[in-house]
Amino acid sequence: MKTSGILLPIFSLPSDYGIGCFSKEAYKFVDFLEEAGQNYWQILPLGTIGAGNSPYLSFSSFAGSAYYIDLEQLLEEGLLKKKELESIKEENQGKVDYDTVRQNHRKLLRKAYFRFHPDEEYKKFVKDNEYWLGEYTEYMSKKKSKLPESYFAFCQYYFHKQWLKLKKYANDKGIQIVGDLPFYVALDGTAFTYHKELFKVDEEGKPTVVGGCPPDAFAEDGQVWSNPVYDWEYHKKTNYEWWMNRLCHNFMLYDVLRLDHFRGFDEYFEIPAEDETAVNGEWVKGPGIEFFEAMKEQLGDKKVIAENLGFLTDSVHKLLDDTGFPGMNVLEFAFGAYDDSIYLPHKYKENSVVYTGTHDNDTVVGWYETLSEDDKKFLEHYLKYSTIERTGTVHLDLISLALESRSDMVIIPLQDYLGLGNEARINTPSTVGGNWEWRVKEEQLTDELKELIRTLTIKYRTVAEENAKKAAEEAQQ
Repeated sequence: MKTSGILLPIFSLPSDYGIGCFSKEAYKFVDFLEEAGQNYWQILPLGTIGAGNSPYLSFSSFAGSAYYIDLEQLLEEGLLKKKELESIKEENQGKVDYDTVRQNHRKLLRKAYFRFHPDEEYKKFVKDNEYWLGEYTEYMSKKKSKLPESYFAFCQYYFHKQWLKLKKYANDKGIQIVGDLPFYVALDGTAFTYHKELFKVDEEGKPTVVGGCPPDAFAEDGQVWSNPVYDWEYHKKTNYEWWMNRLCHNFMLYDVLRLDHFRGFDEYFEIPAEDETAVNGEWVKGPGIEFFEAMKEQLGDKKVIAENLGFLTDSVHKLLDDTGFPGMNVLEFAFGAYDDSIYLPHKYKENSVVYTGTHDNDTVVGWYETLSEDDKKFLEHYLKYSTIERTGTVHLDLISLALESRSDMVIIPLQDYLGLGNEARINTPSTVGGNWEWRVKEEQLTDELKELIRTLTIKYRTVAEENAKKAAEEAQQ
């Protein structure tokens, strides 16, 4: 059966109080998804927010961001006062002001912490999560020297309590949560600080190599990242224990997990740590199918989406086939005037997930504005000979292409259903500033939008089912 969902980062929800993303607005959005006939809500990593406000540079692979905690629920529990909450109320300007959020959330979370009395539920949370929580609270207390370790445990307790409550609400409504797991961890974080053995380091515990990308047409010197590189030989000896703990925790938080940088499990690019460019880097083999066999043996069958974008070798394609995981198709990658792209919809396999764009792409409207005239002509030619019903707008035409495609699963960024331009882009890779900020306004989540999403979804789901039935009948003849 063809399924569909919406991509909307948790921080992009409207809120009266910073980015309290587990607030009543999140519950309303789940209702919106259900009434719009959707099956999934895809979000970005929920971890602590790192450099440049990126959700992909967390201090921990297990901890969640305290800034997502809903302060109104703390008011309801008597941990905050109404006037305290009202003092930080703000008007949604369509983007997140992280500096203000940090200041206001820290102030009120500290007040709530000093009024909190640990109960049995809290003590159970601490005991159940001791394999990562102690390291995290010690690490954060050292970084924020004025705050005790138990404050950070308090924040993690409420993060997990509120998120799992919201997730259950979504699941009860028939909505599954698609999460996102970064491949690498940050140099500034608990994994590298407490577990140097997991990474390639010298005798002083400093990285010998770091991750990155080789030189290409977009960057003649390549890209050098700060991420430490895994010592896969060590991980293999432990039967991937750290990775299995990490995966297990994330499958508790999400129903489906997108594995970022999937090709890294096949081979990854490492660069000498002292180099300023990627010119001297080299490709090194990753753990391959053995890793996913261990994952299935230890964790059972799990729902995974493989982020297999970019230049892929035959061995990466084989690894994807061997795992059986669905890969990703992105429509914005398909329409180059002289390129017979693998991302053209007629080339999709059923076992795949199609997006108009991801959080790293421009919106469809913003993308279309930057296309060359030749590319626009090719897109128009493709749409003309497709079987979709033209809508008169490029964003809805591409959404229709995605919904009609052979991919079993369709995920559309909310901005594309809204027909928004570049101002609603989530992230521009390799840039700092202005990313991870866009927020939808409550007045944009209209009944008309809900009906549009539902109508298109049902229409093309029916078409897909009819096409599948026809193909099955032809195969039997």
